[in-house]
Amino acid sequence: MMKNKLIAICGALAMLCCSAGWAAATLTIVNGDPAGVGFNDPTPVAPVGGNAGTTLGAQRLNAFQAAASIWGATLDSSVPIRVLATWESLACNDTGAVLGSAGALQVFANFPGAPQTNAWYGEAEANKLTGVDNDPDTPEIRARFNVNLGQPGCLTGLPFYLGLDNNHGDNVDLVAVLLHEFGHGLGFQTYTDDATGELLQGIPSIWDYFLLDNSTNKLWKDMSDAERAASATRAGRLVWNGPVVTDAARIVLRPGTPLLTILSPARVAGIQRVGVAQFGPPLASPGVTGEVMPVVDTPPDTGLACTPLAPANARAVAGKIALIDRGVCPFVDKVKNAQNAGAIGVIIVDNAPGSPPPDLGGDDPAIVIPAVRITLEDGRALKAVLATRSRTRSGLVANLGVNLAVRAGTDLAGRVLMYATDPNQPGSSVSHYDISAIPNQLMEPAINQDQPHAVAPPRDLTYPLLRDIGW
Repeated sequence: MMKNKLIAICGALAMLCCSAGWAAATLTIVNGDPAGVGFNDPTPVAPVGGNAGTTLGAQRLNAFQAAASIWGATLDSSVPIRVLATWESLACNDTGAVLGSAGALQVFANFPGAPQTNAWYGEAEANKLTGVDNDPDTPEIRARFNVNLGQPGCLTGLPFYLGLDNNHGDNVDLVAVLLHEFGHGLGFQTYTDDATGELLQGIPSIWDYFLLDNSTNKLWKDMSDAERAASATRAGRLVWNGPVVTDAARIVLRPGTPLLTILSPARVAGIQRVGVAQFGPPLASPGVTGEVMPVVDTPPDTGLACTPLAPANARAVAGKIALIDRGVCPFVDKVKNAQNAGAIGVIIVDNAPGSPPPDLGGDDPAIVIPAVRITLEDGRALKAVLATRSRTRSGLVANLGVNLAVRAGTDLAGRVLMYATDPNQPGSSVSHYDISAIPNQLMEPAINQDQPHAVAPPRDLTYPLLRDIGW
């Protein structure tokens, strides 16, 4: 048996705790807080949203109990799962905060009966698979949560909602955050370094056996370190290749996703991810199809469209989709000038590396044509084709619309997209679902206000992924 301890436990534990009732699995919360702090905070509070606790500490523990019960009723394990939890000061400022974090304390590989040899499993899953506690002295999951949330200077005025009914309003629903973080501790993460691509002790995570880069068609387990590091930054290209998740996505995710579809020429045909405009008409199906022509109004070969288009540019984009560069002036000005010249749509190319492309901000009710933003890399590929255009024809044909054949949050093959950004975001990249999923998923990198207390279909894809890796 091989194991690697990721986090050392220091100090005595202030036992104990509560556990989920007898269900398919038992999750036990181990109280690691000192007297008067966190779970032991004696501040009187009124019951809220089904949480009958009369102190702040008791209500926090009740919320943990509720999340543990949901996971306990979903999972299947004869070995209790212990969650060592504390309330601490985590990074935050007036407008943002780290809500919490959780992960496996130990990982195991090549244990007797492991479904996949040469793969790391978190201890909770390894215990489930072997039917024994592989380290009775160490909790399976370590969790930390922000004790200062909602106080001045720490997401001011937006504390954790401790009710159990999901009626959190503008506050942060603690039960939803707990479900998310427990998901990481149960195995919704890779133990491979997503920034460097380095494997833990040279062994892939079980996660890496299902993580696929659809631009190279290689699984993470088969890549070099450099290939993995590059793959972690390819938004729209990193997908989950597990059959349980792919099948469940047909039930959970909504048909239709906003895309730029390049129809011709063949060498660049395919889909490109877009940031959608907050102004003008929403993208629809079948969308707007036309030839793409660039605006060129700034030497040597940039088109900013910050002023009314000169006659040559106006003739080029009339009845076409205009390709415009980001920079200097607001997006609405660029799109309005293209619209006034007769363009039927606008593609704005980002002026700095990075992916996925953000949405286009702004407001102008007079804009009646669709507009999207694409990455600098994708824009360069289109400009390479446009380099051989005539003054009024390019042969580059595209569609701006919602592709109903692609579910929101999947690739063309129906595989669910994983969160990848350029530059890499340590702690977020790779070990979450992509933010393009509709409806929003529990295991996206940030908790959404519309997230119900669900971990399984028909609403959520968290448990299907755990099933893919062996739960």
